[in-house]
Amino acid sequence: MADDTAETIEDSATSEKVKEVKEVTDDFAIRQHTTASGLKYTSTTGRLVLRREETKDGKSDGFKPKAEIFIVAYTKDTEPDDDGQTPTRPVTFAFNGGPGSASIWLHLGLLGPRRVDSGDTGAMTPAPFGLVDNPETLLEHSDLVMIDPVNTGFSRVVEGEKSDEFHAFIEDRDLVAEVIRLWTTRNNRWLAPKYLVGESYGTLRAVAVAGRLFDAYGMAVNGLGLISTVLNMSTLRFFPGSDLPYALHIPTYAAIAHFHGRHPGRDLADVVSEAETFAARDYGYALTQGSRLSAEEYDDVVARLAAITTLDEAFVRRTNLRWQYGEFAAELLRADGLAVGRIDGRFTAQPPACRAPL
Repeated sequence: MADDTAETIEDSATSEKVKEVKEVTDDFAIRQHTTASGLKYTSTTGRLVLRREETKDGKSDGFKPKAEIFIVAYTKDTEPDDDGQTPTRPVTFAFNGGPGSASIWLHLGLLGPRRVDSGDTGAMTPAPFGLVDNPETLLEHSDLVMIDPVNTGFSRVVEGEKSDEFHAFIEDRDLVAEVIRLWTTRNNRWLAPKYLVGESYGTLRAVAVAGRLFDAYGMAVNGLGLISTVLNMSTLRFFPGSDLPYALHIPTYAAIAHFHGRHPGRDLADVVSEAETFAARDYGYALTQGSRLSAEEYDDVVARLAAITTLDEAFVRRTNLRWQYGEFAAELLRADGLAVGRIDGRFTAQPPACRAPL
């Protein structure tokens, strides 16, 4: 009887250990697919466990699971070489920004083999939105690994850990670099050309991760894809005492105005070139001079700024030559009862104040 009890206890302990192992191991679903062009590929979707070595009383306490990172990998079905490698097939690691955004936007909006059928300007697809083949998918040229940092998508810390530990710049950088190292190692892709693609804050992350990969692991990347680039956050933040973002946005304002027919008969490149020159020279100089500008100089800057952005001169004067993007978005097509998009200036919508009550 005692032996039976001991055996039962041992079986129970073994069961608990098995349960614990299952909770901290990688968990992936693997499927085979074919693109519309005939390219055969494998999708690997799930959570990769990130571990970190801990010490206790100056001694290693082993590698403890810290977070489960959700990734979606698309790899072309290719025969490996004698060393089990596929060195000629590039692999691209991609992530969005935020910070706090999952990679779904690059995944289903640009890079993946399938994309959301949302239509385009002037021909938006009504809900519910389906998925369609993406003829421009990067998978035709490179394998893809979409990465979601902690607390984005399905990525979470393991039970008992703190998510804030991974939210700072350095910690976020190191986490993404470690995911790339693990995936590259486990898939025998160290000899493959490697690229990083980031969007918005992800461009800042991509540059930092590239440096981390080389410094920590000796892994060199072959190129960076920077979408909606921001490598200096002060260029986006409009606040008193910083005139840089006001000047840097002028070419974008001019390009959006051109798209909406506000520069009739002119070529886009010509409009943008004029805006860039004005922003870098006369406009930038005027902002630094402030009240030291003469009345004639101020009037000239107002007139040129209004002509380039196609905004009303009264608005330019009222804002003292400075306005944020949100103000531009509301002002450009105000006479038509429309506002332009914050993320994509090609799109328009009625501002809330102009919409009829429900």
